[in-house]
Amino acid sequence: MPFGYNGKILKVDLTHHNWEVEEPQESFYREYLGGSGIGLYYILKEMPAGADPLGPDNILTFAVGVVTGAPFSGQSRICANAKSPLTGAIGDSQAGGFFPAELKAAGYDAIILKGQSPSPVYLWIEDGAVEIRDASNVWGKETGETEDLIRQELGGDKGIEITEIGPAGEGLVKIAAIMNMANRAHGRTGLGAVMGSKRLKAIAVRGNRRPQMADMKAVKELAGWGAKNVPLNPTMEDLRTNGTDGGLAGQHFSGGLPTRNWSSGAFEQFDNLNGETMTNTILKGRDTCFSCATRCKRVVEVKEGKYRVDPRYGGPEYETVACLGSYCGIGDLAAVARANELCNRFGLDTIGTGATIAWAMDCFEKGLITVADTDGLELRFGDADAMLALVEQIAYRRGFGELLAEGSAGAARKLGRGTEKLVVAVKGAELPAHMPEVKRSLALIYAVNPFGADHQSHEHDPSYTPEASDLEKDRLGQMGFSDPRDSRGLDEEKVRYAWMGQRVFSIADTLSVCQFDWGPAWQLYGPEHFVRAIKAVAGWDVTMDDLMLAAERRINMMRLFNAREGFTRRDDTLPLKVMQPKVGGASDGVAVTEEELERAKDVYYRLAGWDVATGNPTPEKLEALGLGWALGSKA
Repeated sequence: MPFGYNGKILKVDLTHHNWEVEEPQESFYREYLGGSGIGLYYILKEMPAGADPLGPDNILTFAVGVVTGAPFSGQSRICANAKSPLTGAIGDSQAGGFFPAELKAAGYDAIILKGQSPSPVYLWIEDGAVEIRDASNVWGKETGETEDLIRQELGGDKGIEITEIGPAGEGLVKIAAIMNMANRAHGRTGLGAVMGSKRLKAIAVRGNRRPQMADMKAVKELAGWGAKNVPLNPTMEDLRTNGTDGGLAGQHFSGGLPTRNWSSGAFEQFDNLNGETMTNTILKGRDTCFSCATRCKRVVEVKEGKYRVDPRYGGPEYETVACLGSYCGIGDLAAVARANELCNRFGLDTIGTGATIAWAMDCFEKGLITVADTDGLELRFGDADAMLALVEQIAYRRGFGELLAEGSAGAARKLGRGTEKLVVAVKGAELPAHMPEVKRSLALIYAVNPFGADHQSHEHDPSYTPEASDLEKDRLGQMGFSDPRDSRGLDEEKVRYAWMGQRVFSIADTLSVCQFDWGPAWQLYGPEHFVRAIKAVAGWDVTMDDLMLAAERRINMMRLFNAREGFTRRDDTLPLKVMQPKVGGASDGVAVTEEELERAKDVYYRLAGWDVATGNPTPEKLEALGLGWALGSKA
């Protein structure tokens, strides 16, 4: 058996309820590493261009990386890919927890899902053995109950890990998530709807095939170094103490906290929502992922008051607090935590859900939507009850939720009336809660990112400013960046920084490691640790340049997929709201201009080696990356 991985990929035909196992050569793993790299390989090879995202030709992949299951922090991640029903472009989403490591222990490095089952099923994998089982008894159930019933049916082993969809995925809601542990989410790009279209309710895994490590002593040294350095790294220690929501106050003071559907970057009730408030009020515990010392996952509980919250469904991250809070003008932390619980129960992306509701509230406030459209529901900014009602309506496609289940861009296309101007999305995917008005490289990466605006696709601007920490300056200096810029600048040096950061984060998504623990700047482990980890686990002598090339390969495969679907430079744009001046706070009067974005795109495409006119990879670039095989793939 090879070091670090199983050498086995499970390919399941859900239409005919059969499967096969592929055993790629070591060279395949070294070239694609895992995660999205492997998923995109199979999608480009075997999915026809123009496939219906909710039809049998769409391929849904789950893949871990070569270091998944190693006993150090941040390695238990899994990447999901498919054609997105939300955008029509490539879909890409990551999740953590214990499922990723358990899938590796169950004997597989990836699962490739094709076709559509004629009836609801779930997949059961145990030490390499595979079963497709009837899921009629759990179809229609919420995520927590689904896990309980499946685990009970399989004998009650608490070590069984399950990834599943809720009612939103079953109902083909285009902002549906795929969940595991009922609180870890593949949230973005609507992949829960793809899983629902295949009538695949869940995947359950259990295994004892822990991967062999090439150098267990070096693996333990990495694990020990990480555990020792969490409390010594101020950012990591704050993640442990206050979670990702610990940064909310800083976003507000910088003018970067999206408020009332991106009309402002400052929220007067920010202090009710910030991480310290959560820690001091409703926090019940700090959860973690397999073998991770950071323990950043929130577990909250509210036993009294109007909004009760069950700790089983975790707790809200920063994006969730902002999207279901300040986006909607809501400053009640218990209400936001309740909304997070509902999203996790129903299997909804909290970013897409909160942003879509904020769009609807904005439309209502401006008279573009009325009570005649909403069955009498008043959609005012600040109304927590209305927000919670819409979460459930979206999940079950009830009432006004039938329209909102398309996501904000899809709903606006159907509704018209000028509502399109209030959508805050790229390629149809709603923007997360980091504002490019005050972090200018986000403007570029949001626009060019293949699967829509994503805050976890490159390193943010504050790490490359004169005020950055010594750790950030040292690590970025090693990557060739020693001329820091203001966060609001977008010159050629900042574009070069964005392209570097995008590739490093793409390494994380091919290795399937956590971007809180692994990255180029403030993270627990820095660039040199990527190389050390792969050497320790797989025994491969690689360089950072080798890994950057693999990361670039993944990005190019995504852009090639989109090109097959008709996407070009014109789709690499930003919503009107981002280009309108903000009102109030530190970003008052600030906006991104179309001119600076277009200039930055020119520089970016040249750095990437793509055609500047179309924004798409050239045949020469694909050949140079070893992707010549993909040029005529399923066109």
